[in-house]
Amino acid sequence: MHTRALVLFSGGQDSTTCLALALSKYQFVETVAFDYGQRHVIELEARLRVLEQIRLQFPQWAGRLGEDHLLDLAVLGQVSETSLTRDMVFKMEESGLPNTFVPGRNLLFLTLAAALAYRRDLHVIVTGVCETDFSGYPDCRDDTMKAMQLALSLGMDKRFLIETPLMWIDKAQTWQLAHALGGAALVELIVEHTHTCYQGDRTHRHAWGYGCGECPACELRARGHANFVANDAVNSDLPTVDVK
Repeated sequence: MHTRALVLFSGGQDSTTCLALALSKYQFVETVAFDYGQRHVIELEARLRVLEQIRLQFPQWAGRLGEDHLLDLAVLGQVSETSLTRDMVFKMEESGLPNTFVPGRNLLFLTLAAALAYRRDLHVIVTGVCETDFSGYPDCRDDTMKAMQLALSLGMDKRFLIETPLMWIDKAQTWQLAHALGGAALVELIVEHTHTCYQGDRTHRHAWGYGCGECPACELRARGHANFVANDAVNSDLPTVDVK
């Protein structure tokens, strides 16, 4: 029954890799993003370029790629005092979490994605959360995803599958996975068109893509890319890619 998927697609490296995986596995794929007042709103523009380039460069996927959705979630910005939704300096809080943590964000994203999937008759919800390269966000944990899958399936009386293909791999392996799925063309697309920088910097071009080079997102992406290159991606042990 799992042939139609909805990808939570922000236009960043992780969600683009997840989209490529979904397009390789499922017969039909739609995408959804959320405008929640994020400071790096430029990602909402980048995602459209990524979708356009995927259609142009990967004709084997273009026929499977369906409608894109953008949902207004401004209320999340209203209730969140974080460096992603306010003009604040990045820092660690007393809780041990960075102030980039937006409480409830992924829970709301998944709930709305499931409601959309219900209406669109989509069976799988794909998200790029992970426990390997993350800052301890509780709504990125595998236990949270399993609990949400159960709650959404019960609450909507529809058997959803929440797929988290990046959950147990690091950022270098995420680059490797992209290479396994789409070769050098997909890696270059991610470098040139995706956006991850918390500062919304599209003026500084690095080997790993655009960004300020200093925020946590840029540092993580840069370190992963350096390891990916150093390890010779073509011959490295890649995460298992289950494609149809």
